[in-house]
Amino acid sequence: MNVSDFDYDLPEHFIAQHPAEPRDSSRLMVLRRDTGAIEHRVFREIVELIHPGDVVVLNTTRVIPARLRAIKAETGGSVEVLLLRQLDETRWRALVGGRRVNAGTRLRFDGSDLTAEVTEALDDSERVVRFSEPLEAHLSRLGEMPLPPYIHARASDPERYQTVYNRETGSAAAPTAGLHFTPELLVALRDKGVHLAYCTLHIGLDTFQPVRVEQVEQHRIHSERSILLPDDARVINEAKLAGGRIIAVGTTVTRSLETAGILSAGGDPARPEVVGDVCAWRPVIAFERDTNLFIYPGYQWRVVDAMITNFHLPRSTLLMMISAFAGRETVLKAYEVAKQEGYRFFSFGDAMFIE
Repeated sequence: MNVSDFDYDLPEHFIAQHPAEPRDSSRLMVLRRDTGAIEHRVFREIVELIHPGDVVVLNTTRVIPARLRAIKAETGGSVEVLLLRQLDETRWRALVGGRRVNAGTRLRFDGSDLTAEVTEALDDSERVVRFSEPLEAHLSRLGEMPLPPYIHARASDPERYQTVYNRETGSAAAPTAGLHFTPELLVALRDKGVHLAYCTLHIGLDTFQPVRVEQVEQHRIHSERSILLPDDARVINEAKLAGGRIIAVGTTVTRSLETAGILSAGGDPARPEVVGDVCAWRPVIAFERDTNLFIYPGYQWRVVDAMITNFHLPRSTLLMMISAFAGRETVLKAYEVAKQEGYRFFSFGDAMFIE
């Protein structure tokens, strides 16, 4: 399967630079997988599309101010550190921008007694950075919100790049499908008889890295920390057994739920094709672990029945996941309709409800 099969043309003016205000005023494309039929809505109307007894699953991760500006202690050269993942109390995996920032390079941060040293050079610009002390006390002052590279405007309100239900700090990027929800919308779903369940998947900036191979199967997917607690697994399983749909809010929730389904069958998310399920649905189990599940066309779905998601980058693993769920041709045709109708793309853009 060629990566080029997931390419499409997107002029830059379609990329949303600012979120819609209020959150639930963004547009919503409804795509029906079985027929390819498309309906145009406003996001707050999602309440009309979700049925009593369905369960909506949300990612509770909170974005950290992961962009740090530093200078080399030896030369004073500028360095940018984008935190990807905490390894222990003081060590982080990070993307480091700057000239000749190799193992042994020492860093200083203006206006702070915090220092750091690059201890290991990984692939491309990835490095392991050891800080002189834990970062938690410094991030609010030194860190900046790490907006995706295609957003050129600075965030006037950093909380606008957080979901209203965030509670677990650890992401370098937001679960953007959840940015459309308001507290009032969640209450309206609950009052309708819709169940809410939660998981946590801490997103790394690897999400925005381009796929550099020509064949999809050759791509090495990144790992992300994911957690599904027992109470939430119970809500999901009971709702499904009662006839409700499992609706994932975003690709991060999708990845977590499908990981839970593979684990419940005794499988390995790194090799989902060898699980050998014969049933159309797997119950989920609680877990806490890294997941490197790579979903692309041909994947056997186990848990998710419907998905709320944004419009994704060309040639990205996220577009591959959506294509696995709704069909590549169906998705690419829907994206062409979205351009014709003036939808806004990517993290601050509009949404799709795929059922």
